[in-house]
Amino acid sequence: MPTKITLNHLRRYAISRSLFKPRALQRAITKLGFVQFDPIRAPARAQDLTLRHRVADYRAGDLEARYPRLAVEEDFFVNYGILPRFTQCMMHPRTTRTEWPPSRWAQARAVLEFVQSRGVVHPREVDAAFEHGVTKNWFGGNSRASTQLLDGMHYRGLLRVARREGGTRLYAPQLAHERAPPMDPDASLDALIDVAVAKYAPLPAVTLSRLVTWVASSAAPQWRERRRDALARTKARLPQATVGGCCWYWPVGENPGSRRFANDDVLDERLRLLAPFDPVVWDRERFERFWGWAYRFEAYTPAPQRVRGYYALPMLWRGQVIGWANAAVRDGQLQLQPGYVSGHAPRDAAFEPALQEEQAHLECFLGL
Repeated sequence: MPTKITLNHLRRYAISRSLFKPRALQRAITKLGFVQFDPIRAPARAQDLTLRHRVADYRAGDLEARYPRLAVEEDFFVNYGILPRFTQCMMHPRTTRTEWPPSRWAQARAVLEFVQSRGVVHPREVDAAFEHGVTKNWFGGNSRASTQLLDGMHYRGLLRVARREGGTRLYAPQLAHERAPPMDPDASLDALIDVAVAKYAPLPAVTLSRLVTWVASSAAPQWRERRRDALARTKARLPQATVGGCCWYWPVGENPGSRRFANDDVLDERLRLLAPFDPVVWDRERFERFWGWAYRFEAYTPAPQRVRGYYALPMLWRGQVIGWANAAVRDGQLQLQPGYVSGHAPRDAAFEPALQEEQAHLECFLGL
């Protein structure tokens, strides 16, 4: 008789499938399908904080240093980040929702010729050569118009990110916009949706709907009119179960109700401080269903209004997110400021050594 799937099954399944045994960097990115980027360092960038749990002997900055030798690309998927090159190819050629006027295309063609003549360029080289001036960015401040043009060219597949220097993207020609479109757009869109599902499963129905919309509107906007049919196909083909009044979905061939997820033996004793965008905690809807409290990313919240801190890292221990910690390096020393949902640290004798071990892991990762 099939096992009745419970919320505990789903929670353990989510943790164990995402926090897989550490492996080589390329294999980890391929397994994850996509790694979200964030520029804030507290104490390291989100992509590094995510990969450190899944890549053997990973150190902060390894992705940036090794990127040119990996079969990966920076691009916009459901968010901006990095993904395997074969996945990135499925998103192009893109037909964007906002069409550039002829004057903008003239600028883009001139910059593309400049990049082709140089091979790889820094944005300041483009700015110096063309003097495009400044413009308003999406959050109301000023930024170089050349930077926005390069971003738009990258999104449209005219350029790729060749590498980074100090976090700044250096560009090279890509010409993905010249590729022939796929013979079967629905199959390509379904494949991209499957990447997102595999990354964030198990998914509540509302999150699945959002993901399909984001993939069809941002990763592949040329197929945005197909998103409703894509969602219907996705719901029809994915395994699913109603748990706690919510319909949940996960990849074909997997089973959260299998015996391995029937108890907490699939969870190890290691305490982990997770990035705010780690796939285990990324979906706030799922987070609240799993752990019974609301986690919010507060880096852009005015300091007096913050509840848990500037860059609170969710604290996962024994299958529960029991709190958070803010981490900072001061005078070469890592300092952790933990907080707990219950108002105090667990009284279990194993907790303090586990927290100290995670601090040591972080220090090694940061090169302290």
